[in-house]
Amino acid sequence: MRDDKCYYGYIMASRSLTLYTGVTGDIYCRALQHKAGEVEGFTKKYHVNRLVYYETFKYVNNAINREKQIKAWTRAKRLALIKTMNPTWQDLAEGWGEAMKLQIPHFVRDDNSKEVEVGKDLEKKGNSGDQKPRQENPSRNTA
Repeated sequence: MRDDKCYYGYIMASRSLTLYTGVTGDIYCRALQHKAGEVEGFTKKYHVNRLVYYETFKYVNNAINREKQIKAWTRAKRLALIKTMNPTWQDLAEGWGEAMKLQIPHFVRDDNSKEVEVGKDLEKKGNSGDQKPRQENPSRNTA
């Protein structure tokens, strides 16, 4: 079974609210390209790098027609459209492409280096109460 391809009509904005409307088959990669200034022309020149609106389409022709429709609108109508989905004008692609820090509990890890670090932290902080204190071998006690 083949995965169905999705197409996106989207609007990018600069901090000064300069708008750009486009179409793509990969919203994730295209948003990262805009953020990095890799898309030559208008968006690079005016620092249009924040994804503020998008729509999903099954067919590319529908996405292209929607892009043309939105581009023909007045600025006020485009601003109103953005506010329907994103009233606070947040960057919808914020954090995309950034490294994720995994939070794996120490008891699940299998690398010794992490366990040693955790052990060092416990020794520095003292016994937290959920581990038994180390006891010396009674047969080695000479006192």
